[in-house]
Amino acid sequence: MTTPSERPTRARFTLALWLCGLSAILYLDRICMAQAVDPIQRELGLSNAEISYVMMAFALAYGLFEIPSGRLGDRLGSRSVLTRIVIWWSVFTALTGAANGFLTLILVRFAFGAGEAGAFPNIARVIARWYPFRERGRVQGVILAAAQLGAVAAPTAAAGLIETVGWRWSFAVFGLLGLAWAIGFWRWFRDDPAAHPNVNAAELNLIRDDAPPPPPVDPGPVPWREVLTNRGILVLGVLMILGSFYTYFFYSWFPKYLTAARGVDNLRAGTLASIVLAGSAVGMLFGGWLADFIPRKSADPLRAKRYVNSGCYLVAAACLYRGIRCDDPFALAGFWGASFCAMHITLPIWWSVAIPQCGRHIGALSGLMNGVGVIGAMASQSFAGQYSDWRERQGYLGRDRWDPMFEVYTGALVLGACAWWAYRFRPLRR
Repeated sequence: MTTPSERPTRARFTLALWLCGLSAILYLDRICMAQAVDPIQRELGLSNAEISYVMMAFALAYGLFEIPSGRLGDRLGSRSVLTRIVIWWSVFTALTGAANGFLTLILVRFAFGAGEAGAFPNIARVIARWYPFRERGRVQGVILAAAQLGAVAAPTAAAGLIETVGWRWSFAVFGLLGLAWAIGFWRWFRDDPAAHPNVNAAELNLIRDDAPPPPPVDPGPVPWREVLTNRGILVLGVLMILGSFYTYFFYSWFPKYLTAARGVDNLRAGTLASIVLAGSAVGMLFGGWLADFIPRKSADPLRAKRYVNSGCYLVAAACLYRGIRCDDPFALAGFWGASFCAMHITLPIWWSVAIPQCGRHIGALSGLMNGVGVIGAMASQSFAGQYSDWRERQGYLGRDRWDPMFEVYTGALVLGACAWWAYRFRPLRR
């Protein structure tokens, strides 16, 4: 029983720090590859098209294993699954530095992508069990902002490490961070907050006072026929595809673009990439706050979220379109940082919509909707590499070789605004 004088413990805030660490390391390990593209190409003699296949190997594996890893979390609990995920991807982050050619690089990055799959669906499952409904948007926003801070740190950290110890040992250093996190998380975390020694009855009541019962450990079979005809799930999946198409240019090709089209050196390219990616961290924090603020102030929260996110996609498109016309690389980074900020305001709101849309199958269905983003990621990685090589064969150099592709990325953002306008919540009946 909770006594009147008992104050809630704060274990869920400590958990938020663990999850922020997870998402930061995840993006640090994912984005550091982009900064290593130029030295890898020089040492292994790979073309842009071949590098695009290496990047696509990660995205393909990530998409293929997202649903199974999310479903595994539904059945076994997130503690064991998240620990396995982080150990796996950290090992293959380190092994990236051992690659000696095109084939081994593809195989290692495919295994790395398989390891990262399922992290965010299992984080969503943890949030559904550990946080009251009124705190979930802010928690999701902070976790996603931490991911982007990892992305911000990656270009500068990777560029500095590559200059100091070379690209091979840089991957080993990044891999060690994940292994340390996995050991600590396994020792501290419990799937059920009621089983955690640092959670008292007052905090447990606070966690559960405004939320439906937490999802069961095994929610039963997924009604796939109904899922694959559900308008809400389909539109959220399309949004993830379009968002991934846009963001994966920056996660995969932006430093290379800055060196090849804008003529900046690798260290300066890392600084400019960090400026752009910092915009996403700001957007995530603001988007998390909005996700909780809108339901308190709007009579129709879902409609308000749709309008906000449609507007953010249009602002992102306008800033991307304006930035490519800037001659100064720092002005370009400023406009594209604003574009990244506007687009990433929508992501915590996307998760605040997606979690109730999933019903009791949070791991599997958030894995589905997040995992189909691999289609956009692979399309973006392939498009940038293939297009730049094709333009070079046509005799174009520098900015003329790269810049026209951004008309396509601008169009993807406009389509994202239309998709948010079309979204409707459709609960699963079973």
